[in-house]
Amino acid sequence: MINSRSLDDLLPQVRERVERMIAGCEAEGIELLITSTYRDNFSQAALYAQGRTAPGRIVTNARAGQSFHNYRCAVDVVPLLHGKPVWDAKNSIWQDVGRIGKAAGLEWAGDWKRFKEYPHFQYTGGLTLAQLQRGAKIV
Repeated sequence: MINSRSLDDLLPQVRERVERMIAGCEAEGIELLITSTYRDNFSQAALYAQGRTAPGRIVTNARAGQSFHNYRCAVDVVPLLHGKPVWDAKNSIWQDVGRIGKAAGLEWAGDWKRFKEYPHFQYTGGLTLAQLQRGAKIV
């Protein structure tokens, strides 16, 4: 199972935007911890099982092959305050991280209408999941 935290495992177009987001956050005194970049299908399946057939709470609605992480174009992050992760979405730091990520050219799942996912950012180059599944490449 692969659940990478390395920016090197992202597509170059995505990594460039994530690096801009990290630099933008650093410029505003926000430290980010990368919690996930590329995930293989086994890792995605395990996450999908969480809260369903495995212990824990539901953290994703994406099955294996249905996550942008599986196509190397998504990243999950968490801001750190005094070295501790801030998971509480009500903390205003998340709005700052979202704003900076969007300014870097990323889509922020904190803006989604259903299943808001504050840690999740992605760049798809306008491609849909179905297009990526059929082998389309982000340019």
